[in-house]
Amino acid sequence: MDFLQSKIWREFQASVGRSVFEIEGASIIEHKLPIIGSPACIAKRSIAGRYFYVPRGPELSAEAEINSKFQIPNSKSNPNDQISKIINLGKEKGIGWIRVEPNCRTLEFIKKNIDYKIEKAPHDMQPRETFVIDISKSEEELLSDMKQKTRYNLNLAKKKEIKIIVSREKKHIDEFLRLVEVTSQRDGISSHPKEYYRKMIEMIPEENLRLYLAEYSGKIIVANLVVFFQDLAIYLHGSSDNEFRNVMAPYLLQWRQIQDAKKIGCTKYDFGGIKSGDENNSWKGITKFKKGFSPEMKPTQFLGCYDIILSPVKYRLYRIIQKIKTLF
Repeated sequence: MDFLQSKIWREFQASVGRSVFEIEGASIIEHKLPIIGSPACIAKRSIAGRYFYVPRGPELSAEAEINSKFQIPNSKSNPNDQISKIINLGKEKGIGWIRVEPNCRTLEFIKKNIDYKIEKAPHDMQPRETFVIDISKSEEELLSDMKQKTRYNLNLAKKKEIKIIVSREKKHIDEFLRLVEVTSQRDGISSHPKEYYRKMIEMIPEENLRLYLAEYSGKIIVANLVVFFQDLAIYLHGSSDNEFRNVMAPYLLQWRQIQDAKKIGCTKYDFGGIKSGDENNSWKGITKFKKGFSPEMKPTQFLGCYDIILSPVKYRLYRIIQKIKTLF
C-alpha cells in the first residue's frame, strides 16, 4: 500500500479540513477550487469546482485483475464495483470530476469499462518520477554505490561539527517552518501553509513521521520531514538555509535518515520527486543531488493524473479558470 492511500494520511487530510472517504481500500480526498479574482468569494469558499482525488490509485489487486480479465461474476474483488462506487459517491456529492493516478492496467480498465469521458489532467498532483533506492545492502555497499562527488561531500560534512537533531519540540518545528519559507523564496517553489505542516507533525504519529535537523555553529541550517511506513522511508519535505551551504549538511542529514531507516527495518528509501532526461528543467540541481546517492538506480515512473469527468460543464469551467490563471 502506498502511504498516500493509508488511514494515517486520510486522518491527516481530514484534520486540515478536507472531506475524506474510503471505498474498498481506495482513499478519496475531496478538493475545492475557489473562484479566482474575488477575495470575498475566496473567503466564503465559493467554489468553481469540487473534485475527488485518489492519490496513487485506485489500483487493481491481482485478484481483481484476474476477475476482470475473465469476467468472473459475483466476485468480491470486482474492480468495476470499486470504481462504480467511487463514481456514484462523486455524483451523490455533486463532484465535477474524479482525479486518479492509475497504473497502466488500471487506466486501461477504466477506459474500457466506464461510460464517462477521461482526460489527461492539466497538471499532476504528485511527481511523475520518484527516486527509490535499495537500502537492504550494507552501509559499506551503499557508500560504494554513491557517486564519487556525493561520497566526497558526505565525508566533508562529517568533518564539520554538524549536530544532527531528531525532534518535535516547538522551537525545532518553528525552525523547520522558517527554512521552508527560505527555500520557497530562494527556489521559487510553492509550499503549503505553515499550519498544514504543523498539523502534519501533530497528527501523524512519531513512529511514522520524524523531523530531522542539522545544526551548525549554533544555527539550524537544514530540516527534513521523513515518513516511515511499512518497509519504506520517504523523504517527504526538505528545506535549507541560504547560509553555510558549503558545509554540505544535506548530504550528512540524508545519510543519517538512511541509517535510521535501516535500523527500523526499512528496505527502501524514497528520495521523492526528480526530473531526469531534461538538463534545462528547474529540478536539475535536486535531481543531481538525489541521484548521486545511487547513480545506477533507475527512477520509478508514473503515468500522472487523469480526470474522470462527471460534469462536463463544471470541468469546462475549471479548465477555463486554469487557463486564466496562467495569464497572471
